Amino acid sequence: MENFMWLFVCIAIFSIGDLMGTITKAKISSVFVAMFLFLIGFMTGIIPPDVMNRAWLTEIGKWAAPFIVFHMGTMVQMNELKKEWRTVIVALWGMFVAVGAIYLLIPIIGKAAAYVSIPIINGGIVATQIMTTAAMDKAAMVGGSAADVLKLAAALGTAIFAVQKLVGTPPTSYCAMKEAKAVVEEFRAKKAAGMQKGESGSVSEEKPGFFERHNLGIYYTPFVCLGATAFFAWMSMYLGSITPINYSIWALVFGVFASYIGIVPQNILDRAKASGLVTCVVFTSIIPSLAKIRLEDLKPLALQTILIFGVVFLALYIFIYLIPMWKIVGSKNLALGLSMTQLLGFPAFYLIINEVAAAASENEEERQAVLGKLIPAFVVSNFISVTSVSIVIAGVFAPML
Repeated sequence: MENFMWLFVCIAIFSIGDLMGTITKAKISSVFVAMFLFLIGFMTGIIPPDVMNRAWLTEIGKWAAPFIVFHMGTMVQMNELKKEWRTVIVALWGMFVAVGAIYLLIPIIGKAAAYVSIPIINGGIVATQIMTTAAMDKAAMVGGSAADVLKLAAALGTAIFAVQKLVGTPPTSYCAMKEAKAVVEEFRAKKAAGMQKGESGSVSEEKPGFFERHNLGIYYTPFVCLGATAFFAWMSMYLGSITPINYSIWALVFGVFASYIGIVPQNILDRAKASGLVTCVVFTSIIPSLAKIRLEDLKPLALQTILIFGVVFLALYIFIYLIPMWKIVGSKNLALGLSMTQLLGFPAFYLIINEVAAAASENEEERQAVLGKLIPAFVVSNFISVTSVSIVIAGVFAPML
């Protein structure tokens, strides 16, 4: 009975977030609302820190991540992916700007705090683990007041990792929503022009794959789609365990390739009627970090945390949105949103893009147009920042502590 109660509580919080996102047309992000409610619940003791275990969601979350990443790969159109070299430049520039912004704070927060914070702002849990471990190991070696400084820097890094998705969600959602509306307007204009010429109104330039050419839709039932997804998720996890390449990269590559050659349909979890449930369960990888935040822990670190995020946001706004760096991708909102991906990582950016796509669209065609434009760009930006380069940056800064 208790397990079902906590399962209801978790899903109810996700539902409240969705309702707020729908009512406000994504002006208030459903992801932000859900994470904020969980944070308040953890801090007040109303929700236990192991609520995901109590709700039987932790184990499901372990297989949900590769499912979603493979699904994202099937959403990517190859002709769009080829254009994403511009995204790579913007993502790297955004990381460079964040590094420079935190460097400016060294006279205020100290070198150790800045060095620990830089890779974490650029990345996710791997960078956090590298930097906090390095800071604690160095503290054990040096002792005295220097050790206290390093321990405080490690605590700051943990706090930044715990709250960066919370503070990064609103600006990313805002930028993504602006871009989604622009995509919908362009889609409607192109469709209307196509209809006037007697065309179908489709604006896709993708050549039909094996799936479409041989009309295999009848064979891809929900269970077959889930079975195909499970197979590629298994292969991704297996290859991730025997190679230095993370499973998420394998799953993404499998999804893009399998969809491109047409052996699986695009948006495979939508076709399996399972994307909603799996997306909900993916939250289990985000929420536990919020349970580690305590009000008493944040008080001594609050000023440093506020300064770091404030300076990073200001620098990104100036050097991407105001200065013409955004022209590389052709949109101010898209460029700024992509630069914010380093704060979010997967699955937060995926949840936000799906939310704004639903809010900005009036039908499934428009929703798919938004997803087709935003998903490839955000996937590439996430891969460059969180998945890869942030780990390299952590490897550079860890020995410098």
